[in-house]
Amino acid sequence: MDHLQTHLQNYLDYCRHQKRLNAKTLKAYRIDLAQFSAKPGTADLSGITPAVLEEFIAELHQKYKPKTVKRKIASLKAFFHYLEYREVIVRNPFGQIQIRFREPVLLPRTIPLHTMEAFLSAVYKQRKNARTDYQKKKTLQNAAVIELLFATGMRISELCSLKVPDVDLDDKSVLIYGKGAKERKIQLGNDMVVYILEEYKKTFLTEMQAYGYFFVSPSGRALSDQSVRRMINKYVSLASIETHITPHMFRHTFATCLLEADVDIRYIQEMLGHSSINVTEIYTHVAMSKQRDILIKKHPRNQFHI
Repeated sequence: MDHLQTHLQNYLDYCRHQKRLNAKTLKAYRIDLAQFSAKPGTADLSGITPAVLEEFIAELHQKYKPKTVKRKIASLKAFFHYLEYREVIVRNPFGQIQIRFREPVLLPRTIPLHTMEAFLSAVYKQRKNARTDYQKKKTLQNAAVIELLFATGMRISELCSLKVPDVDLDDKSVLIYGKGAKERKIQLGNDMVVYILEEYKKTFLTEMQAYGYFFVSPSGRALSDQSVRRMINKYVSLASIETHITPHMFRHTFATCLLEADVDIRYIQEMLGHSSINVTEIYTHVAMSKQRDILIKKHPRNQFHI
């Protein structure tokens, strides 16, 4: 019998050592493939037919949103492509089925600029009011994290994994390792952002040199995304902001503001680290929504009385 579990483990090892996928992607693959292998009738590869796959996909649609289903199917297709490539199977069962479903377009949620300003004001107000050395260091780190998120549009995972050499304050640039270990460099275009990062680096230099990460937690590890989320929620409360703000909304706001300022979408794609322009184009929908609002409220024809 050709046991599925053996090939699953071989595939995950291949993804880790040869494809060099990051831990987050490997975890998603492991979860998705384990879910499929738990389905009755999949223990032996020879028993996995197009009908088995179609039944599994139908079950996914009953449990998850289209975006999640799409990811799980992609994980499974990649695994079967590997089996075909390794000549473990003669015919890929995915080649005999058609998968089409409409994924709803969810527009990115952005932070209104007046809300962003209120949020940053709360960050700096708390920093100004800090009394103890611990409070001063903590609020300084909070300000550096928020400013860098907004200044670069980087993902929270990218921010938390930054190493000390990745932030070059002499060059005023940040080297970011995105999905698939792809590198991109973002310039820091605001002097206040550079200043707060310089102050942060000067204050935290001992911890940074000891542990290697630019943003270090009190335990000496890289700052976790959960701690950044908690910090953001705290300032949302302090600023009396009613909108729920997530770290990814800083990225959406960064991209949308640049697009509304007539920055070429190709430059935005590069800054965000998107492999395809199709992903970046979701922001054009947001920009059009803003355009519609402007023309309804600001166009002079609306003031005519005829």
